[in-house]
Order: sequence, then structure tokens, then C-alpha cells
Amino acid sequence: MSSRASAPRRADGPSGVEPASGALAASARCRVDIHLDAAAFEARLAADVRRGLTARPRTLPPKYFYDAVGARLFERITELPEYYLTRAEEALLARVAAEVARLGPRELVELGPGSCRKVRRILDALGARALRYVPVDIGRDGLVDAAAALVRDYPTLTVHAVVADFERQLGRVPPPTGPRLVLFLGSTIGNFEPRARRRLLAAIARQLGPEGRLLLGLDLVKDRATLEAAYDDPAGVTREFNRNVLRVVNRVLDGDFVPEAFQHQALYRPEASRVEMHLIATAPQHVHLRRLGLDVEFAAGEGIWTESSYKFTRASAAAMAAEAGLAVEAWWVDEGERYALMLARRAGPAR
Repeated sequence: MSSRASAPRRADGPSGVEPASGALAASARCRVDIHLDAAAFEARLAADVRRGLTARPRTLPPKYFYDAVGARLFERITELPEYYLTRAEEALLARVAAEVARLGPRELVELGPGSCRKVRRILDALGARALRYVPVDIGRDGLVDAAAALVRDYPTLTVHAVVADFERQLGRVPPPTGPRLVLFLGSTIGNFEPRARRRLLAAIARQLGPEGRLLLGLDLVKDRATLEAAYDDPAGVTREFNRNVLRVVNRVLDGDFVPEAFQHQALYRPEASRVEMHLIATAPQHVHLRRLGLDVEFAAGEGIWTESSYKFTRASAAAMAAEAGLAVEAWWVDEGERYALMLARRAGPAR
């Protein structure tokens, strides 16, 4: 699981540029570029759902957890005692922010920032420097709200928000204005399969420039009980978060999934170093997605694979970075040795 903004709405500005309005109307320090409006988002979701539900095993991408309801559920997850990841990462950021600030970035790019809460640690450590912040996420409303708060709280900051799917549209990030620090936190990289994450990290490496750095959040390999508890809390919040992907599909594609007829399952596969989340049909179910003209039959016990969350060691993280043309400069681990931040630079032309 990782923090993502809620789904986009339609863009009204010319050439994909959001006109200043509301909280941003008085600010010349904020711009919003829209490269993924509601129509494009829905078309992409439709293609992903058709591909995933007609495959074996059946899958749905985890980024579709995050409509407004899903975003609120995820915020509740981060507060659960079992879900250590957010607390461990925030404690680490507080510890290393000053060291990161000494790198002297003039620009911060954050992928999947959600509420843009974590970047404040770095901004506070950087002080009153003139900086540009470029958050990239799929949710226009969340980015605008967060940008308005940031330009209010940091008078020397300019924000150039980019509404885009960074997995496919990283090239929409504007060219660097100076030494760039890319933040990719929340262990979001663990949601990508090995080939896809290599492609994404190689694309990030190309975005860094010769002086840029990547700060990457990584959840570490640990015992099964701790990992499975983090993804299957006794309060059932993660269960409802997992089911929410079915509600999103129902709404966007005019479907008739019965989310309550699917059981949440989280299991750790040590041979693959990943936690998997599945939705398992508790009884036979026929699902019709009207906007796709697609019918899907589920037998009792049949599932949908909704998320992989890969876990790392220092060695596996370094190997992953090297495959993408990145060289590790620093490695920090939290006090419980549960979570790491890795600082990397471009080792040469990304492959």
C-alpha cells in the first residue's frame, strides 16, 4: 500500500493548464498542469480492468484503490498500530532531513505525494531557500489543495503540480531548474513487479540530471507475522480498503460487484519477498460490467490479485538500483530495522 491521490476530474484549462481559482487565485507561485483528466483516467481504468479480469490469475491494479473513499481509508490505515511503515518512514525522514538538505537541491520532485505531508520535513530542513516543488499524482483536487497549503506556509516556494500517471507519463515532469531531488516514498516502488520497477527507476534516473538524487523509501524483509498483520488489521480497515477497488470499478464501469461477497486475504510469500493482497469470492458470483460489455464468472474460492508489496534487503535494493543505472550513495534504517531510505544518483546513462 502506498499513498496516492484520489481520481482526477475533468480539466477545464487550455492546453492542460489549470486556471488559478479558489485558494490559488491570488498566488503566482503555483501552476497545475493536467495531463490526465477524468476521461483519460476512465479509459485507462477500463483497459486495465478488461486486461486484468480476463487474465489468469485475475488482477486489478492497486492504484485504483484510491478514490476519495480509498484515500480516507488509507489515512486510517497509516494510524493503525499494526501498520508500522508510515511511522517508521516519518521518523527516518526527521532524522536524515538535515543531511539530505546539505545536498543543496534547488528543486524537489515527489512521485505519488498524496497530501504532500512528507515533503515538509525536507522543506523545513532546507529553510528559506528559493525552491521549486513538483508533485506528480493522478488526483487534481488533492494536488491543488496541498499546493495551496504549501505556498501559504513556505513563502519562498513555488509549486508546479503535474496531474499525471507517473508510471506512464514521467516525461511530463518539467525540465530541472537546478540540482533536483526526487522523492519516491511510502515504499510505493514495492507495488511494482520487478520488470516494471526497473523501467520506472530507469526513467527516474533519466529525470535526475548529472547533479540530481533520488530518495527512495523501502520496506524491509522481516518476519511473516509482522508483515501479514500490517496488511490484515483486526479492525478490518484494510479489508474495506481492498474491497474499495471493486466499488471504484462498479462506479466507473457501471458494474455490479458485491464487495461484501469477497473476503480480504493478505499473505507473505518469503520466496518472492512480497506481501500479496487478494479478494476471494465467498460464493459463486456473476459480475456484469456494462460499460465494457464484459461478464465475469467467479466460483467460490476464486480470487482477484489486487496488490503486491515487495520487501527489500540492502543487497536487493542496491542490485535493483544498479539495474536501473543508479548508484547508491547512502542507506539509512529506522531504529527497529524495519524500514529504509536509500539515496541514489545516476551512475551513467540509464539503460
